[in-house]
Amino acid sequence: MRTIAVINQKGGVGKTTTAANLGHALSLQGKRVMLVDLDPQGHLAACLGIFRAPAKGVDSVLLDGDTLSERAVSTRELLQLVPAGMRLQEFENRPGGVERAKVLINSLSHAAPDVDYLIFDCPPSAGLLVVNAAIAADDLLIPVAGDYLSLTGLAKLMGTIKKLEGLRGRPLQKWIFLSRFIARRRLSQEVYGKILQHFPRNLLRTSVREAAVLAECAGAGRTVFEYRAKSKSAEEFRALAEDFLQGKVMQDEQQETSHVA
Repeated sequence: MRTIAVINQKGGVGKTTTAANLGHALSLQGKRVMLVDLDPQGHLAACLGIFRAPAKGVDSVLLDGDTLSERAVSTRELLQLVPAGMRLQEFENRPGGVERAKVLINSLSHAAPDVDYLIFDCPPSAGLLVVNAAIAADDLLIPVAGDYLSLTGLAKLMGTIKKLEGLRGRPLQKWIFLSRFIARRRLSQEVYGKILQHFPRNLLRTSVREAAVLAECAGAGRTVFEYRAKSKSAEEFRALAEDFLQGKVMQDEQQETSHVA
């Protein structure tokens, strides 16, 4: 099982959209996928068409010791969801020491779900839920919007990740991609250039552009592959899934270009 946390301390960068569509992209390739909504807002369920999510979800895993499999609901073929649950916000205020940060990974150690990919949709914060996701994850997938606030937030996030790596005792594989990208906007291009300059080994080749279809499909409770399978956005999420699976980053593309030159 490969465990992925979709993470960014900044809101509005498309974490939930990424989790839903990447998860479905992987399941369409025959992978068994479980999505886990670690955001107390609970929007991931609605994005998948579950507008009245179960009262119990990952909150019961973290607070009561339930397993993820016990709280999972089937949403599509090979795609399961563990919703947030009504009490998830309570976990942020849970008393205790450093062991609070390892509740999620401990739950996996004794009852990991039988899936190929476990994807955590994280809240826009650096709180206890995000810490648990980062410690339990193998990979961090970081969507970054094409603006300077997102760029500043990325630098801060990398500092937070470094501290978490110290806590977990091993490094995390970090993947960055441009989300809500507007290619014709000069600012977006400048932000892309800065990320490419500083993180060429982490920046995935595919960017996901800002598109009305992504907002529309979320409101309809469908993924982009169901809502408009032939759209540019669907093509981008297919490519993003392929980049992630194969570890295709911009540094590789630069090297290929230099060899050709």
